[in-house]
Amino acid sequence: MNLGRPKAVPYTDHPQGVTGIDKRPADGPVRVAAPGPKGVGASGLAGDTVCDTRHHGGDDQAVYAMAREDLDDWERELSRPLANGAFGENLTTSGLDVSGALIGERWRIGPEVVLEVTCARIPCRTFQGHLDEERWVRRFTERGAPGAYLRVIEPGEIRAGDPVEIVHRPGHDVTVALLFRAATTERTLLPRVLAAGRALHPEALADAQKYVARYGG
Repeated sequence: MNLGRPKAVPYTDHPQGVTGIDKRPADGPVRVAAPGPKGVGASGLAGDTVCDTRHHGGDDQAVYAMAREDLDDWERELSRPLANGAFGENLTTSGLDVSGALIGERWRIGPEVVLEVTCARIPCRTFQGHLDEERWVRRFTERGAPGAYLRVIEPGEIRAGDPVEIVHRPGHDVTVALLFRAATTERTLLPRVLAAGRALHPEALADAQKYVARYGG
């Protein structure tokens, strides 16, 4: 579990020039709950900061998860260490295919918390500035392993080392990675995304519906 505090930086378009992307491992248990609608609610983790609620946070992006295995792959490519939280993720998982998760898939973390996968992380200027890597947005997009945003179904406390159990897998094939490709490099995949229905982040659902209305599916 990783939490961020507001930090002034030169690479964000936030009106006050601050970001909470620099997340560090939490010292103890963290309360997880739905934060409220986007634009009002921020992070689903108590003590975590989402500065730009225009584009981040809210009930459908309450928690961001990234696989440790993907961070390890990037460590080798970038020839630099990447600590847990380095990509701004709240949860750094082990042994879980985060980008291969299905939209609407539910995870039980520890004895209390249940989260539901909603969408992929889309890289932005702040992410590029934080990593300080040349062509980072393009490279991250080309890799196609973006990690997942999740909404809170059942609130509670989580702790580092809590097991993650997949308790529900929907009957479609729309993965986080497929949704990411549809939203970025392969827009013709958007009609397939609709199979995930209301489990999708509302903005992703609206994007797919708009595409189908214009181009058919």
